[in-house]
Amino acid sequence: MNLQELVFAPFIEFDFMRYALASIVCLALSAAPVGVFLVMRRMSLVGDALSHAVLPGAAIGYMFAGLSLPAMSIGGFAAGMLMALLAGLVSRFTALKEDANFAAFYLSSLAIGVVLVSKNGDSVDLLHLLFGSVLAVDIQALQLIAAVASLTLVILAVIYRPLVLESIDPLFLQAVKGRGGFWHVVFLILVVMNLVAGFQALGTLMSVGLMMLPAITARLWARSLGQLMLLSVLLALLCGLGGLLFSYHIEIPSGPAIILCCGTVYLLSVVFGWEGGILVKWLRRKRHRAA
Repeated sequence: MNLQELVFAPFIEFDFMRYALASIVCLALSAAPVGVFLVMRRMSLVGDALSHAVLPGAAIGYMFAGLSLPAMSIGGFAAGMLMALLAGLVSRFTALKEDANFAAFYLSSLAIGVVLVSKNGDSVDLLHLLFGSVLAVDIQALQLIAAVASLTLVILAVIYRPLVLESIDPLFLQAVKGRGGFWHVVFLILVVMNLVAGFQALGTLMSVGLMMLPAITARLWARSLGQLMLLSVLLALLCGLGGLLFSYHIEIPSGPAIILCCGTVYLLSVVFGWEGGILVKWLRRKRHRAA
């Protein structure tokens, strides 16, 4: 099998592969930069929690309209924002921190979503909601993903400076009356939007993977914010392409294949990463002792 058959032929011959690749490109351009800010703000687990919170809303949409894209998207977005709001309110009025409340809410949300789908659908529908099927992305789903990606990039460009300040030095932003709470809410809306778009292709359990793993991996290679965002997008694109081809040739589910590629690159970066990888840190420590 030559390079043409291995890499290019699937996208030339099949529409579903082209749709899948287009959806991955859109998700990489929008979700990966959002993931970088989640890592910067030490909110990585919040992204995971919100991805699980999308499931009950998507399940309720499924109960009323079946596998309807608008119904499940609206339900998932509403459920994600509701959980973010409730977790913030509980954190404000109790002694529990926000990450603990997110963990409590996302576990409950996941259980509710699985029960709702199991009672009103079958195992195929449950697997579709949990793990998605990027190879089943149609024009309607692709339009939603592209719209979310475009809106995300525009909003990130508009709020970039206050968001960076709120991530690095929230006390300074508060001192200059920079409305840090408002930017935090806007950012959470972007997170939920991208998770809702991602679950159409990757499922509720996998959508956060393309958001977080490239961003976490990029941190092991780059230091500046610009480099982190650019590298996270490139890694998401490469892992998405690799996962699609791996899924196509080996005949395994595409969503898990893409996230598996992301996880493999992460593990390699843990060892070889220039900014904090195990091997590089060991060599620098050895060189320092020798000097």
